[in-house]
Amino acid sequence: MAALTRRRYPKRPDCWHVYYGDVHVGTIAIRSGCPVDVDQWSWGCGFYPGMEPGEHQDGTAVDIDRACAEFEAAWLRILPKLSEADFQAWRDERDWTAQKYAIWDRGEKLPTQLPSSMMRCPCGARFDSHDPAGSYVHRVHIYAEEARRR
Repeated sequence: MAALTRRRYPKRPDCWHVYYGDVHVGTIAIRSGCPVDVDQWSWGCGFYPGMEPGEHQDGTAVDIDRACAEFEAAWLRILPKLSEADFQAWRDERDWTAQKYAIWDRGEKLPTQLPSSMMRCPCGARFDSHDPAGSYVHRVHIYAEEARRR
């Protein structure tokens, strides 16, 4: 079983990301903008995808030691409910996001961002709307579907 590890968030010196193996499962940080007479630290435990938002836990604490202890207690309540598939869902999303940004950094577009003249007819067939011979056959289906929806 993997252990929880904390890694300082490089863009904010008073913030730590908490990992379970290679999965980012939460954050512990100083709260900003709160009055001095309330808890100064916050923690959040949970990750998405893999867990539903209502399953996440969070809280505040007077100092970092208490925040870490409360985080670990929350994690021990959450962990038994998780499967390897939950962690894999997070990894898959992380990998897809990295791939997406690499494509954009190269100046390319995702396949869904490229214009396409392909259409799906109400009859289920795919056809090229720029091909008069192919699209003519499906005009009747398309117009009939539009009329039905009115």
